[in-house]
Amino acid sequence: MKKSIPFVLLFFISSLLVISCQKKEENKVEEEKCATEKGKKLEMYQMSEMATLMEQMYVDNQRLKDRIQKGDTIGQFPQHFLKIHKAVMTDESDNDGFFKEQAAKFIKAQELIYKDPQNAKKHFNEGVDACIQCHKQKCGGPIPRIKKLYIE
Repeated sequence: MKKSIPFVLLFFISSLLVISCQKKEENKVEEEKCATEKGKKLEMYQMSEMATLMEQMYVDNQRLKDRIQKGDTIGQFPQHFLKIHKAVMTDESDNDGFFKEQAAKFIKAQELIYKDPQNAKKHFNEGVDACIQCHKQKCGGPIPRIKKLYIE
């Protein structure tokens, strides 16, 4: 009798696992079926070259902001920022004269941080201004996040 209890317990646990796995598989199949019925193809979002570059510039500027605030050495201008002039955008029509002008202002302000470290805070904030001005015209979504870069 004692040997049958562990067998029954093992059988019960195994049954629960099988039923649980089957339900997960059914749910996955059902989700795919719903997406297909609605005419939607499941695709993973792929960031454009420009979006990826902007994400990297944001991270770099967070680090730079921290160094400026702490009075640490600033280092050297990140050359990958210059890709802003050639990076492929999600919507190529956004790469117009206005964007090129704002990108040039951003690059100039960024370069001045490294050339004139005594006024790094001022130049840094001018770079943030250029980002915000451009995003007001092109893609406003990241503006609240960009504003967090300002050095007060």
